[in-house]
Parts: sequence; C-alpha cells; structure tokens
Amino acid sequence: MAQRMRDGDWYRADDPEITEAAHRGIELAEAYNATSSRQETLRAELLGRLLGAVGEGTAVRPPLHVDYGTNLRMGARCFANFGLTALDVADITIGDDVQIGPHVQLLTPTHPLDPELRRAGWEAAEPITVEDGVWLGGGVVVCPGVTIGAGTVVGAGSVVTRDLPPRGLAVGSPARVVRSLDDDAGRPA
Repeated sequence: MAQRMRDGDWYRADDPEITEAAHRGIELAEAYNATSSRQETLRAELLGRLLGAVGEGTAVRPPLHVDYGTNLRMGARCFANFGLTALDVADITIGDDVQIGPHVQLLTPTHPLDPELRRAGWEAAEPITVEDGVWLGGGVVVCPGVTIGAGTVVGAGSVVTRDLPPRGLAVGSPARVVRSLDDDAGRPA
C-alpha cells in the first residue's frame, strides 16, 4: 500500500509502513509546535528533520500540521504564518520567496466519490506546486493537483480548485483570476 500511495494510486492508509510514517511526522510536528519563539535553533533543527527540504531563511510559525512532513518541500526565504495545514500525502512543492497567510490549507488527498469505496478506506492523492514569489492570503484552501504560477497572489479565503497562471490576482470560491499583475500598479514608490 505504501508504494501505491507513493505512485499516486488508490491505497488504504492502514498499512504499517504508512502508519509509522504518519506517527513520525505527527510527533515531529508536535515537538516543533511545542517550541517557543526564542528557540530558533531548535525550531530550525526540528523543521529540517520534519520536512523533505527547507530553504535558507524560511520561517514557519507554529502550529504546523502535516500528514508526514517528508513530502513537503519549501524553498528559500519563505514565510508561513500561524496554522499552516499541509496534508502531504503527495508531494507539496513550495518555491522560493513564497508568503503564506494564517490558516492556509494545502490538501493533496482525494477520496472516491463512491461511498462504499470511502467506507472501505480507499484514498489517493495529487501533488500541489506553489511556484516562486506566490502570496497565499489567510485562509486560502488549495485543492489536490493544483499548480499556482510564479508571482500570483491568491486573496484571503479563496478556494483554488484548478491551476492558476503566473502573475495573476485570483480571488473567490472557486478562485478565478480577476486581473494580471504585469503592470506597476500596487508597487511601492
């Protein structure tokens, strides 16, 4: 089942290898979440052990919630505010210079539409990619299989159900691009 999960196929999470990986991720996240803001060195060490990759200068404010942690990769100079939930059954790749508002959810798991299959415990997952320079406003939800293009801004509370192109402003549920960010409007003088 663990190999099926890694391959993006339907699997059941009651596999011992999957269960052990989940326990490891949850325990490391709990240790990370128990640190104080003054324990920067310990936080960096725990985050490095928890995540698949962490770029230089990246900060994640606790609490952080993950399924495994090892499938979450964050680039350099990223900032994630309080309450990031990254259900990393499939890969979640976050580029450099990404800003993540409070209570953002990055959700890779999917479940069958058939209730009998759900009851039987089957699930799958699709990867999420957040490219360089993206800003996800507070409370944004990113659904399985989505790529958010470089430099895009997603407004607070939006639900991203499909890919977003680079350098757009997207808002709503489902999120839709309302304008391009290719002009100079909104830049500090």
